Amino acid sequence: MAESLVALRDRREQVILRLSECYATDVLDVDELERRLDGAHGAHTVAELDALVADLAPSAPASTALVPVQRSLAVHDPHRLEHKKQRVWLSAVEKRGAWSVPRHLDLGVFWGSAELDFRGASLAPGITTIEVSVTMGNLEVILPPDLAVDVDVSSLAASVEERHRVPPQHDPERPLLRITGKVRFGNLEISTRLSGESDRAARRRERRERKQLRGMQKALPAGEHEPDKRRS
Repeated sequence: MAESLVALRDRREQVILRLSECYATDVLDVDELERRLDGAHGAHTVAELDALVADLAPSAPASTALVPVQRSLAVHDPHRLEHKKQRVWLSAVEKRGAWSVPRHLDLGVFWGSAELDFRGASLAPGITTIEVSVTMGNLEVILPPDLAVDVDVSSLAASVEERHRVPPQHDPERPLLRITGKVRFGNLEISTRLSGESDRAARRRERRERKQLRGMQKALPAGEHEPDKRRS
């Protein structure tokens, strides 16, 4: 009897998270991370997935070794800025690792590039607004898998690519990232990455997840297909 597709999917996500955390703590280098991620995406059984992490936490019980860590929790920080204005002109700015996100960030990019990585960021409860103005520049926004986001950005002769699945939530104690503004003759990319995951690895994972989802939908009886709730 074939293993449950749901159980296989859940264990795959747990293993990928475990591998990413090991990379973030320097247990794995990038080559070993990508090799094992390839194995995780190509695995057809839970046993194959377990083998990929068996040497990473040999003393931890299987029931706890692969429990995902909840992320994107709100942080009450009395020193958090309510408003910050930042301009990137003919230069590049990167925000990575642990950083405190202002309640309202007014970000302008003109003939430059900016990267905002929220995977290790501290966000306040409720709504955090990123107001962007990108002109002939590039802005990349990297989000952890469970951070809710609401995007309302206009574009003119520009590229706006959104690769994030978590819709807005209504829990005031959890963070919601709202991205507003406009992009003119530039690029805005919003993507989801696991901890330590590269853009190339993330794109491979997304392609395989889409393929797996199509396979699961084909396996359902007629009339029982679930709608694809991912944002276009």
